[in-house]
Amino acid sequence: MNTQQKYRRQYVLPPERCMDWAERDHVDKAPVWCSVDLRDGNQALVEPMDLETKVAFFRFLTGLGFREIEVGFPAASETEYAFLRALIERGLIPDGVTIQVLTQAREHIIRKTFEAIRGAKDVIVHVYNSTSRAQREQVFRKDMAEIKKIAVEGARLLRDLSREAGAEYRFEYSPESFTGTEPGYALEVCNAVLEVFQPTAARKAVINLPATVENAMPHVYAQQVEFLHKHLINREAVVLSLHPHNDRGCGVAATEFGLLAGAERVEGTLFGNGERTGNADIVTLAGNLFSQGVDPQLDISDMPAVVRAYEAFTGMKVSPRQPYAGELVFAAFSGSHQDAIAKGMHFREETGRAVWDVPYLPVDPKDVGREYESDVIRINSQSGKGGVGYVLEQAYGLRLPPKMKEEMGYCAKRVSDAEHRELKSSELYELFRREFVCRGDLFRVGEVHYRQENGIVASVEVLREGGRTVAEGRGNGRLDAVSNAFKGLFGVGYTLTGYEQHALTAGSSAQALSFVGVESEGKTYWGAGQDADIIRSSVLALASALNRRFAEEKG
Repeated sequence: MNTQQKYRRQYVLPPERCMDWAERDHVDKAPVWCSVDLRDGNQALVEPMDLETKVAFFRFLTGLGFREIEVGFPAASETEYAFLRALIERGLIPDGVTIQVLTQAREHIIRKTFEAIRGAKDVIVHVYNSTSRAQREQVFRKDMAEIKKIAVEGARLLRDLSREAGAEYRFEYSPESFTGTEPGYALEVCNAVLEVFQPTAARKAVINLPATVENAMPHVYAQQVEFLHKHLINREAVVLSLHPHNDRGCGVAATEFGLLAGAERVEGTLFGNGERTGNADIVTLAGNLFSQGVDPQLDISDMPAVVRAYEAFTGMKVSPRQPYAGELVFAAFSGSHQDAIAKGMHFREETGRAVWDVPYLPVDPKDVGREYESDVIRINSQSGKGGVGYVLEQAYGLRLPPKMKEEMGYCAKRVSDAEHRELKSSELYELFRREFVCRGDLFRVGEVHYRQENGIVASVEVLREGGRTVAEGRGNGRLDAVSNAFKGLFGVGYTLTGYEQHALTAGSSAQALSFVGVESEGKTYWGAGQDADIIRSSVLALASALNRRFAEEKG
């Protein structure tokens, strides 16, 4: 059944080539952001926000840095009207913040809107009507001239009521369903509206171009935007604005292309909440600018707090894979990814590199309020030695030798695989201590005494289930002497193949951590020991390694 045959392209390309935007490879400054969370976002909620929630959300948005906020459609309901009056009458609109109100190009709705904004200082009155071919034919059943007349008459009423109020309100016009409108006709309508508005450089008008239903690839939207950018009258007195939706999943890309095409302003919502698949995602757009070294003009330094607030206000959930903000967006479970991240972080420390270019991390997680040990390297059955070693180092200061790191990685993988879950850093640390530190499966070490006698002689107190034994051994160093004592006592042959140590803490009470590897019958066993005395820590590490070897032999 070829049901796709009933679909056709709903967009129209401009009548001339508009590809200048394709010559630009980046957006070099943040646009003017206009949050429509309280209007588009609110109307898309299963349970719209009540008045006090909207007030709290408004305050939160101003705290993030929004200076233009569309607060609603005050003629649509008493709740919308009451919210706007509460903002004005309680003095909740900070200096420098402009509220925006939406109205259809219908007289009674426009008049109700002007009643709602009385007493407000900085206001954009946003009027719209649908101009697309589908809307003209199916909804309004009017021709192009009649639709244009609706827009012009709405613009005149905005102008006249503003004069009557003695107010210097700014005006915005949207040809709704712009992407389904013939570009030449959209330009004609917008220019007719601008003729009425008569904007100036000091009091600019906003021409807003909604992708009310996203119906094409992002580059088509860019061409349509560029066409108006080039041909709008009085362009220096116009702020060209974008209002993309996300029906094709390209809302962010379409917005960025539109900015390349000459737009200066973006209407969108936090995390893209909105009708159907949503609006342009301002959080992602801001993160994208930030990742390219551009100040987004919004505070995204504590992304977890933004997520918590958004979820509390809206009842919506942020996806764990949401760019920059999701719980898992910086998480690396793959062993190869973990290893590359860990090496990249060490490279930064070694070289003092200022520019961020760590593999697999587009931004430094700390810059958006995330933690390396809990958010970046996550340990499960897919993880590898690099990730396990990195978590232990970052969270607990443990710098495992490479071969021991590999063995610890296999230990973590076995546990995670058997329990089918992720391991927390604290669980990883407890696993390390249980598996490698001060093991006592067969024996434990009591007191150890050394004396000089043709080298070093070690007298080692060995504590076992059957009692206490003192074993002696001679070597060219203290650890070698203890090792020879163990060999004689247990009748086992092995070779010391690895020895490393480092301090865990600074100061007089510093703890030394030692790592010792022993090779026996072709296999290497690692142990770790911790003590204030560095020699004793190495002895404990050797004892742990041997206990691990004996435990495996015992089965």
